[in-house]
Amino acid sequence: MTEQTIDSAELDLIQDEAVRITCELIRIDSTNYGDGTGPCEQEAAEYVMEVLREVGLEPQYVESAPRRASVVVRVPGADRDRPGLVLHGHLDVVPADADDWSVPPFSGEIRDGMIHGRGAVDMKDMVAMLLANLRSLARTGAVPPRDIVFGFFADEEAGGAYGAEWLVKNHPEVFAGCSEAISEVGGYSITLTPAGGGPARRTYLLQTAEKGYAWMRIRARGRAGHGSVPNDENAIVRLAQAICRIDAHDWGTELIPPVITLLDHVSEVTGIGWDPDDPAAFLPQLGGARQFVAGTLANSANVTTLLAGRKSNVVPGSAEASIDCRFLPGSEDVVLDTLRALCGEHVELVVDRMNLPLDVPAEGPLIDVLAAAIDAEDPGAQVVPYCLSAGTDNKELRPLGIAGYGFAPLRLPADLDFAPLFHGVDERVPVDAVRFGARVLRRVIATC
Repeated sequence: MTEQTIDSAELDLIQDEAVRITCELIRIDSTNYGDGTGPCEQEAAEYVMEVLREVGLEPQYVESAPRRASVVVRVPGADRDRPGLVLHGHLDVVPADADDWSVPPFSGEIRDGMIHGRGAVDMKDMVAMLLANLRSLARTGAVPPRDIVFGFFADEEAGGAYGAEWLVKNHPEVFAGCSEAISEVGGYSITLTPAGGGPARRTYLLQTAEKGYAWMRIRARGRAGHGSVPNDENAIVRLAQAICRIDAHDWGTELIPPVITLLDHVSEVTGIGWDPDDPAAFLPQLGGARQFVAGTLANSANVTTLLAGRKSNVVPGSAEASIDCRFLPGSEDVVLDTLRALCGEHVELVVDRMNLPLDVPAEGPLIDVLAAAIDAEDPGAQVVPYCLSAGTDNKELRPLGIAGYGFAPLRLPADLDFAPLFHGVDERVPVDAVRFGARVLRRVIATC
């Protein structure tokens, strides 16, 4: 398969289908509440099966639990001896409260050049771009340079236990022979303007690292009793004190290589220097990526839920809070030790789920392919590594020795504040960006 083997009509069809499938996927409510309730992924997975069977493919449909469905299909490459590539996305989305949105979150409506709805960027747009290109491979009979496994997974939004992690543990043969993977959250553009004047330049961020996470509870013990009686062992008070200590803790600044590389690149293009002692002051130069990058300057721990008491006149004997902890490569031990110390004498730290940070090579043949595909569609643009503050299913493929990259290509307007759209209200993606991403991924598939 080469760049010359596709005609303009087929290329137009790939782009049109990427937009159409994005809208249709958004209209399927695949909300994952994280507790097994909600629609989950079954209907979306059945839709994926349908659009692939339409072009003669027979994907593998698997359920790890009722309604927790994933779909995988392997496309043989020209050189079966080369390690394969995994292109993957997730089918689930986080909840959306329609009352907060200006456009219904499951409408898939196109308005003002934008596709609106939950999953527009996280990540039904990427799933649609992959499906459009996979359908094209089936229609045209084109053969990629090496085997490609296309995966559409369940449960990423709750850690992947019923999706990518389950597949790796129960069906590792699906990924046999694969060495690299591409998924979210990278490949999108930021626009950089030189401080001294001159034309703006786009840079596309390639995710080569992501923070680890620990989802945990802090549980305070105390003396239960009547609400009218003084109580100096109140579990809620002990919990609140621990929460305040954790919230007030200064984790300090810690700069890892991908972050330094990105800041140096932005500084070089803009002509504006950055201070290693205060990198946060430089974040406005990063446009729509600034919130993602802000989360990679330090470790963090945020309180996310509270559970305490059942009645207003009863002091409970225990109280709990959930903590979402994100930590940089190499810092997991010190972070956990610090949190235990901050909890104090009467508060226990319970780790429910933990996944270590991801850090993969920022150079190599695949990186060259991604950069060339971007340059072909956006001449002069550069691809630069960065670290993601969140996590992806690439972590779940790591036990199989698969190096995962975030590259869901989108050419974005300079004024679009991109990072807050993830899990945010009025999530949306430009139609032109989806068409662009479909073209870039076609080149990647053709030259990988």
